[in-house]
Amino acid sequence: MHPSERYAAFSLELHLFFARIMKEHSLFLAAGFTPANPTFTKTAMHYKDEFETLLSRAVALSDGVVGGDVLNSGEVITQFTSVAERQTSCFTGIPINQDITAREKLLRPGGCNRSDDQLNRQVRQLNRTALRLLDGLIDFKQQILSNVLCCRMFTMNYPLLLEHIIREAKLYREYVCRLEEDGDLDPQTMGKLEQFWNRIMMEHALFIRGLLDPSENELIETADSFAKDFNTLLARACEVHDKTIVRKEALAQTQKFRDFKTAGVKGIEECKIRSVILPLLADHVLREANHYVRLLCE
Repeated sequence: MHPSERYAAFSLELHLFFARIMKEHSLFLAAGFTPANPTFTKTAMHYKDEFETLLSRAVALSDGVVGGDVLNSGEVITQFTSVAERQTSCFTGIPINQDITAREKLLRPGGCNRSDDQLNRQVRQLNRTALRLLDGLIDFKQQILSNVLCCRMFTMNYPLLLEHIIREAKLYREYVCRLEEDGDLDPQTMGKLEQFWNRIMMEHALFIRGLLDPSENELIETADSFAKDFNTLLARACEVHDKTIVRKEALAQTQKFRDFKTAGVKGIEECKIRSVILPLLADHVLREANHYVRLLCE
């Protein structure tokens, strides 16, 4: 692939995954505030709308450009996303542009004969918009976390979840900056990448454990077991010299966790699991597991 094609494809693949993640972070923040903080709710909704627009623009540029491995990985959308969006919008009263998901289902992998110069100009503008929005969203998330930790604000989102979504936004920003500086996305060393995503997976397990109804004993125990397993992987990555072994362990563990999350989304959407987990949050963490599985298989 020509460097200019890599720049466009890698940028758009990044936005298809992360812009959706950011708009959903903003939605979860808005849904978690109380009536005492209407200004924060309004700001969260602003970022939800802005990242929704960014994602829509990325989708419009992605047909025939992005890789089939990304489109088929389940990190862009899953078989549950449409229902999860519809249910979550109904439960929260927060509007979601579900047309974006419908358009993503129709995306075709690379091979389009579009003008490189024109596409790259459009993608560069998209990247600059993403950086501007990420700077604001990261500051907003950090302000919320500071207020919560100083007992100036109550929100239904755990402090650890706030730290978690700040880290993900910073990673997104780091990748966009790299693309703008180098025109390519030379990935982090696999060990650093695994450390990041193993920690994310561990925290997902902790969140799931804490958001399940206390009566869901078996699911709580399973989630707790996954949290311990990923914590062990984090420790092993620092101790074992053969990173291939740790990578294989991470892949096997993430695939099992992905299967658990898949069953979880299905159970939540069908109202068979007692929890305070929004359907879109369940789908959100499944997509992140799918993303990590793809990275581990590269």
